[in-house]
Amino acid sequence: MAHPDPQTPTTGDEPRRPTVADHVVDRMASWGVRRYYGYPGDGINGVTAALQRRPDDLQFVQVRHEETAGFAAAAHVKYGGGPLGAALVTSGPGALHLLNGLYDAALDHQPVVALVGQTPLTAQGGGYYQEIDLTALLSDVAGFVAQLDDPGQVRHLVDRACRTALAHRTVAVLVLPSDVQDERAVTEPPRAHGHHRTSNAPSSRPTIPPAADLEQAAEVLRGGERVAMLVGQGCYGAEAEVAAVAERLGAGVATALLAMPVVDQREPWVTGAIGLLGTVPSRRLMEDCDRLLIVGSTMPYGEFYPPEGVPAVQIDIDAAQLGLRYPTQVNLTGDAAPTLRALTALLSDHTPEPGWRAGIAEWTAAWRAGQREVAAQDADPVNPQRVLTELDDRLPDDAMVSVDCGTVTAWFARHLHVRPGMLASLSGTLLSMGGGLPYGIAAKFAHPDRPLFALLGDGAMQMNGVTELITVARYWREWADPRFVVLVLNNRDLSFVSWEQRSSEGTPKFDESQLLPDVDYAGWARSLGLHGVRVEDPEQVGPAWEAALAAGRPAVLDVVVDPAELMVPPHFTLEEARNSIGAVLRGDTDWRGILRRGLPAAAATLLPRRGRADA
Repeated sequence: MAHPDPQTPTTGDEPRRPTVADHVVDRMASWGVRRYYGYPGDGINGVTAALQRRPDDLQFVQVRHEETAGFAAAAHVKYGGGPLGAALVTSGPGALHLLNGLYDAALDHQPVVALVGQTPLTAQGGGYYQEIDLTALLSDVAGFVAQLDDPGQVRHLVDRACRTALAHRTVAVLVLPSDVQDERAVTEPPRAHGHHRTSNAPSSRPTIPPAADLEQAAEVLRGGERVAMLVGQGCYGAEAEVAAVAERLGAGVATALLAMPVVDQREPWVTGAIGLLGTVPSRRLMEDCDRLLIVGSTMPYGEFYPPEGVPAVQIDIDAAQLGLRYPTQVNLTGDAAPTLRALTALLSDHTPEPGWRAGIAEWTAAWRAGQREVAAQDADPVNPQRVLTELDDRLPDDAMVSVDCGTVTAWFARHLHVRPGMLASLSGTLLSMGGGLPYGIAAKFAHPDRPLFALLGDGAMQMNGVTELITVARYWREWADPRFVVLVLNNRDLSFVSWEQRSSEGTPKFDESQLLPDVDYAGWARSLGLHGVRVEDPEQVGPAWEAALAAGRPAVLDVVVDPAELMVPPHFTLEEARNSIGAVLRGDTDWRGILRRGLPAAAATLLPRRGRADA
């Protein structure tokens, strides 16, 4: 895709010839890159000038910190904004700040290309300011990294970066010395020794495995009467196929956190999230199954898979991910949707055992009833779980949800019944704090006509949220739907880590490291021209959600919640219980809250409830 030469004059009436930066931007556009998240600086000025020359078809979103640029580039792909995410930052500190966001993309297998400025070639090696060996720095996070030193490299380096990012679902980085950015571009490399003339045509992808492998997988699954499925983010785009094969097998379905919207979380055969923040029904599903089908997931918690010896089949687009977490019998390399369709056809004569799903429905109904009970329990002042159940009751069908890391992640996993058609994501593998607002911003730019709910704890809000709320205030008038609602669970405590200290280490909460200053987040929102309200009464939670949705502008709900609210894992071990009790006995400063909230929450979460299918 050739773009007309920019018509900015240089001398007289002579048209301006494209620079290396113009050609980089043009070639990136041919791969579908239309939006860059970043922050400017003199090391990348050539590229920002090239973007300035193309205001009609390309967009630069200025965030408050380069880390946000990396998060947002990954989230751009996760929320369906385009095939590639793109970040643009300057040299030295810009590249260093970007790293965390790029690791989030790499660990969650999101294709992102980063354009990073660099010290001029003429000064490199001389200890120039901001001079860092960026190829060495970025080589761990990037599947491909190269410095562009000559105009003749533009085409093949951009093509290789984009193709590598897409083919391997990873990060690719182009390091661009500032002086090279302004050189005149070589748009058509010669047919000569030492030059590459590359293609920007997209690559085909594997579709379905060989017929013999599919038949072997079907044979394994036919032998089961109690089939469990674990679905991950690789199932996006295969929602109907996941439901069809689950129905054919009579399977129960557990979901990785990154795949919550793949299946309807309201269905009785869907047990919800799996893992440390998951549900008791998901753990029981894995403990009691006699066959396992894993699709598009590499959920890392080994203790949440079935006991070894359960025959298992795995499907993944990346053959290197197969058999990585559990000793599977059959590994199928292919796209989830066509592979599941082919597998479903081979299972046409399979008759599932109805009692298995009936049992799953009973466990799941009991769990959901227990969780609603936990959320309704009194707390000091507001139960954070109630905040999420009140949102669940009001969640629009086209909602987008971005989630930060902490106890809010658990309440999201347990109380929001997301369903196909919704979008929801988080930093799933890196588990980085500070991604909630950047993810929300990227989601909103990808779908400006849909409502967005960003769920944060106060630690994450203080880390990136306060500053990135400025970004929301800057851009929200461009969005067709102004609803961008930020929830801050304000307990003045890094509570997830506090509970980890108690249950894992057996030590009391270390106040010097855990307590947070009480910030007026709602007031900060109002100072930016947004809607903001602080909630300290549980009866005001529901009305506050409704007011935020009706505000006609972005909103912040600053809800003061109980720091002692206990996130009970689905396998709260005897050792963890002993450690937690030991922390209380050793003088935990919140021992009263632990006793007040710990026992009721644990009882409602772990004790079975029968005949309670009303939740």
